[in-house]
Amino acid sequence: MNSFEKLSNSVERSKSLLCVGLDTSIAKLPAGIEKNVEGLLFFNRQIVEATAEYTAAYKLNFAFYEQYGSDGFDILKKTIEAIPQDKFVIADAKRGDIGNTSKAYAESAFDFFKADAITVSPYMGSDSLKPFLEYDNKMIFILALTSNPGSADFQRLEYGGTPLYQQVIKTTATYGNNQNTGYVVGATHPAELSLIRKIIPKHFLLIPGVGTQGGDAKAILKANNNSPVIINVSRDIIYSSGSVDFAESAAVRAEYYQKLLGK
Repeated sequence: MNSFEKLSNSVERSKSLLCVGLDTSIAKLPAGIEKNVEGLLFFNRQIVEATAEYTAAYKLNFAFYEQYGSDGFDILKKTIEAIPQDKFVIADAKRGDIGNTSKAYAESAFDFFKADAITVSPYMGSDSLKPFLEYDNKMIFILALTSNPGSADFQRLEYGGTPLYQQVIKTTATYGNNQNTGYVVGATHPAELSLIRKIIPKHFLLIPGVGTQGGDAKAILKANNNSPVIINVSRDIIYSSGSVDFAESAAVRAEYYQKLLGK
């Protein structure tokens, strides 16, 4: 089974387009949990257990763990190991460098951490992405049109009469196929999403920005036109309560998003 099939199966099994983002910070741990890496791991395990019924995937932003050094990497690996094996795991690491370096990044994400997919930056071109695509049963999510304010600095620049983000999608789509390549598109861009779907109707999209960041879920689903998609929600689920009921609260929010996003 390749990653496209695993993600598709997880979506069908959970009846959910939801991806829960485990962007966990020690400073934001709720009351009653020690503010250290052990507390962070306990929190993550509780969140996973509480939300697994309602989500198809989990996305772990590596930076939130790397900041704690070797202990953080240990917690990252143990968190991934706590996720049910039938759930899709995305290493949100935004890697992208020359061939040998990307090969090492791929081995880290896929061989050591056992992630199913990784987010990557296409800026350095084909040789920075191909080492990831050499894994037959894994997937990459290429940064295409992000939701941060600075995305307009480069991603929307005209390139031969076409916005750069569209050219990135058209070019990188030739490196792999819809089975091993997906794209990151921010939830704050429903109009552009409609255009993107005309270019790549069969690729999975990873869409962050719904929830705390203000993305309109209904507008995104309409623009997506029933194409393969998972929609990431982080803070509005994992930090929905700052008290001892944090896990129960996270479950309620995850169920809310499962129903809101439909399947």
